[in-house]
Amino acid sequence: MPDRPYTLLSCGMSIDGYLSSGTDTRLLLSNDADFDRVDAERAASDAILVGAGTIRKDNPRLLVRSPERRAARVALGLSPSPMKVTVTERVEIDCAARFFADDGAEKVVYCPSGAVEQARGRFGPAAAVVDAGEPVTMRRVCDDLGARGVRRLMVEGGGTVHTQLLTCDLADELQLVVAPFFVGDARACRFVGEGQFPWHPGRRATLAEVRQIGDVVLLRYALSPRFGADT
Repeated sequence: MPDRPYTLLSCGMSIDGYLSSGTDTRLLLSNDADFDRVDAERAASDAILVGAGTIRKDNPRLLVRSPERRAARVALGLSPSPMKVTVTERVEIDCAARFFADDGAEKVVYCPSGAVEQARGRFGPAAAVVDAGEPVTMRRVCDDLGARGVRRLMVEGGGTVHTQLLTCDLADELQLVVAPFFVGDARACRFVGEGQFPWHPGRRATLAEVRQIGDVVLLRYALSPRFGADT
């Protein structure tokens, strides 16, 4: 089995650690300069992973936005945007979501063994459906992506996916952007949920970079010995 992908977790949160507002309104946690930085990270990746909840709530396109970066990928023989990947337990994703748009990006959906046939019937030819075990394990997802040739995986949420990858010690790098405001709403989703994390008071994560980008700050953490190996 090929090595699992170099896994970069990319996240924006409020000062009090929330990813969302707790309402149906999408919360913008960054600014134009940082969105452009994230776009560059997307362009350098082989695949972008989000959880099913993020698709339901935010309906993201997960595409490289810059025409120049898209053209540079095509010149290398790649698709304009990376593979789009999601993980679902209940297969309750709208097949009309922008994730499944006919945009030239390959789509892969991971689901439990018992839901594979349901998922294939629901998503049809729009995405490859993959058995990720019963229950789904993120290690199996990462191993399968490695077998598909994904060498650099960018993870853009949500909180459940971040928690699973971190507690399973499958993340190599965390890029955490902190927005200059509070949410203060317990209904909102936090960056991570409860779990046994490899980093704790007795084992601190390595802070590799701090960068101010307009009114937000980027905290870049090295989470494994492979940190930076893909650059």
